[in-house]
Amino acid sequence: MITKIKWENVPVEQVTPMMQRQIVHGEKVMIAKMKFKNGFRVPLHSHENEQVTEVQKGTIRFWFGKNKEQQLDIHEGETVVIPGNLPHEALMIGNVEETDTWAPPRKDWLDGTDDYLKK
Repeated sequence: MITKIKWENVPVEQVTPMMQRQIVHGEKVMIAKMKFKNGFRVPLHSHENEQVTEVQKGTIRFWFGKNKEQQLDIHEGETVVIPGNLPHEALMIGNVEETDTWAPPRKDWLDGTDDYLKK
């Protein structure tokens, strides 16, 4: 089935005072538009899902590896592809607007068990 969606009609979830998101998903892929306030930190975590992150505004500083061996800044207009099961952490530098795409969809985001974000 084909579904046409306008982002303005997708509910905005206020995950924390510093993070909000909108989520659209199909059976095999999920996309989320997010806004973060400066200084928001996504703790070190990993998931089976391949992730593509595109930054529209601000900068996201990523650390990759279980000991955060690699650091990479993704700026406005840049995209990073993160393989599944790779531990990563992120810090928002400036107010950030970005879009994440995952395959398969993030079950923890859909069922509300993504507690690592809400601490």
